[in-house]
Amino acid sequence: MASTSSGRQADARDRDDEGRARNARDRDDDGRARDARDQGDDGRVRDARDRDEEGRARNARPRDGLGRPLPYGSEGVARQPEGVVRTPRETVTEAQDLLDAGRPFHAHEVFEDAWKSGPEEERGLWRGLAQLAVGLTHAARGNVTGGARLLRRGAGAVTEWAASGAGRQRPYEIDLAGLALWARALAEEVERTAAPVDARTRRPRLRG
Repeated sequence: MASTSSGRQADARDRDDEGRARNARDRDDDGRARDARDQGDDGRVRDARDRDEEGRARNARPRDGLGRPLPYGSEGVARQPEGVVRTPRETVTEAQDLLDAGRPFHAHEVFEDAWKSGPEEERGLWRGLAQLAVGLTHAARGNVTGGARLLRRGAGAVTEWAASGAGRQRPYEIDLAGLALWARALAEEVERTAAPVDARTRRPRLRG
């Protein structure tokens, strides 16, 4: 069994990789970090971060279908609402619809909601599926290293979960074995060709 320290380190790496999938969402077009604070007319420093309707920091910059930031004012693809609680089958159905539309970044956000709101024993499942979606996102963006790494990490995560005491081979009809094969094959292709893949045509079938 992995130590608590190792598990925390793995969680930190996962969060780091998945954060990169948002492609530096708090950066300006020139790549510089956007200051989260600004000065008002009275000279006082105020918080200038974008916030959602509940007041949480959430960048409002428009995104394309792969989650890449566009200039403010551009017509982008709407982000998935954050913190939505779905049933597991609703999660799978919505994520598959997004994958079918060539939007793995958005599918990752749906899996992330399930990861955060679901039962403890299923966190490894949803996290692994989120990693697969992030891996496909990177691969579609042309990020060879990130795409291959996340695809393999996600494949390992769902395989490990299926083999664990709490795991199942086809939870909610998800074909975990088939997804692991798909991910590893795509990782090899990405490394071999070093070219972006088409997210829609190379999407996985979650239920086989």
